[in-house]
Amino acid sequence: MGEPTTRRGVSRRWLLGTAGGAGVAGLAAGGFAARPRAEDAPPLTAVGSTAVPFRGRHQAGILTPAQACGHLAAFDLRPGAGRAGAAALLRRWSAAAEAMTAGRPPAGDDQVALDAGPSSLTVTFGFGRSFFGRTGLEDRMPDALVEMPPFSADALDRAKSDGDLWVQIGADDPLVAVHALRMLEKGAAGTAKVRWTMNGFNRARGATDRPRTVRNLMGQIDGTGNPRPADDGFDAKVFAADTTGPHAWMNGGSYAVVRRIRMLLDAWDQLPVHQQERVIGRRKSDGAPLSGGTETTPLNLSAAGPDGALAIPGDAHVRVAAPSSNGGAAMLRRGFSYHDGHRPDGAPDAGLLFIAWQADPTAGFIQVQRKLDGADGLTRYLRHESSAIFAVPGGAPPGGYVGQPLLES
Repeated sequence: MGEPTTRRGVSRRWLLGTAGGAGVAGLAAGGFAARPRAEDAPPLTAVGSTAVPFRGRHQAGILTPAQACGHLAAFDLRPGAGRAGAAALLRRWSAAAEAMTAGRPPAGDDQVALDAGPSSLTVTFGFGRSFFGRTGLEDRMPDALVEMPPFSADALDRAKSDGDLWVQIGADDPLVAVHALRMLEKGAAGTAKVRWTMNGFNRARGATDRPRTVRNLMGQIDGTGNPRPADDGFDAKVFAADTTGPHAWMNGGSYAVVRRIRMLLDAWDQLPVHQQERVIGRRKSDGAPLSGGTETTPLNLSAAGPDGALAIPGDAHVRVAAPSSNGGAAMLRRGFSYHDGHRPDGAPDAGLLFIAWQADPTAGFIQVQRKLDGADGLTRYLRHESSAIFAVPGGAPPGGYVGQPLLES
């Protein structure tokens, strides 16, 4: 029988032989003699060749499956930019995003990602409340774009919150993602300046035996309870209702709540697994609710354990956040984990870049967070450190740019 092979036909003997050779000949030549050349490696094209269309009724990056790498950035318009400058910027940004998401170099390309395909790149644009005052469009600001109310668990850094313009970038290749961010930064020169950036990640595509719900840095499966596009009423929960008049530019759009949530991982890791599960209300191993079943089994909030107590504790996260506990309020969560090193006390500066999509933030995130703020046992292990709400318009019209119905009306 021949040698067993890994994917793409690379033999185990070749791999072991390469590793052994590096230990002898590699030392004599600075460790490079036995390294295979890039052109000799098996082709890896499936991830890189995947493209997500830039145009559509909704912007990409809302319903798109979460990618492995993410960058969030907020920009503030420079003094004097006004409506005309904002329109020119969105025109440049949309042209660059359309090219990059198709795997083409944008204008002024720096060739950083020249060898890569589109890698499921998405670029999503949104407007903060301050954008409307800076562009003289106060009368076009939708009522749903409210200020975020304060919550007791907040420890917000205002410099890393809010912003005139918001960009969400996702890709399955880190070089493609950071290249997109750099191209948008260059395109903003003279018109807008970066207010803040945040960088995140998810599990790499193909890292598991089958598609699975992602885990967060607490080790918990995260996103099981998300509404699904096939669910009745999904669009009404996630996308703004179509309308006429001054707010029609939001037709096909949604509202993004963005929160940087630091996880107190040292304190969390001191809890035994069974206590972590009671804080969340789900088994850590497979995400099944403590009321029984599998990951996708609906919660049974009235189920009791052998001792007669609630199977899902009264302050468990899934109970307090459940739509049935919040008048049916729901949102589509689509975030990224982050790890930004360590704080002065040595604790990990890590957690979740929380992004939630909804038709109305007041009836979505804000309603749920008010409940969580006072009743959720998970709150003891979280710190909300930045916050923003953005109006994210529908997709770019044919031949046009994102936000054109607002800026050219």
